[in-house]
Amino acid sequence: MFMMDLDQYKLLKFVNTSMDFDNYFRLVNNSKVMEMITERPIEYVEAREDFKKLLKLNSLSPNFGTYKILDKSKGHFIGLAKLEITDSHSDIAELGYILIPEYWGKGIAGQIADHLIQYSKTIKGLKGLFAIIDPKNFASRRILTKNGFQSREFRDFDGLPGEILELTF
Repeated sequence: MFMMDLDQYKLLKFVNTSMDFDNYFRLVNNSKVMEMITERPIEYVEAREDFKKLLKLNSLSPNFGTYKILDKSKGHFIGLAKLEITDSHSDIAELGYILIPEYWGKGIAGQIADHLIQYSKTIKGLKGLFAIIDPKNFASRRILTKNGFQSREFRDFDGLPGEILELTF
């Protein structure tokens, strides 16, 4: 099983288990978490479909996917991170991260982003990363720009405002 090991956290790809889905659902069904992503909590049926899509994308490559973030000391699920491609020939991947609110403001998202960026630079054929954020999400913008991402465009995603930032290697 693919795992990324950080000092205090480990990243494991989501797999098709009830525990993984329950953790995923707890995250995406939280209105505070989703405020700057979908502006609403994701309901059960939609979350099930999204989780199936996530698992399918996880199977495209051993180098890419959506990962559960676990606190090493307690083994608790604290969020998700992704380094995602949409087909096996992609030369650019999407970077993303979502944390449970109790873990906000502790530098965890920055550590995870930095780790995934450094890892992505070792993947043969990958030319860069992009991230999509809510333009009001100043914390994510700060993490991304600190790591060299540059704003490329603002546009709507399903009627919601979004900003695309890119990092080219």
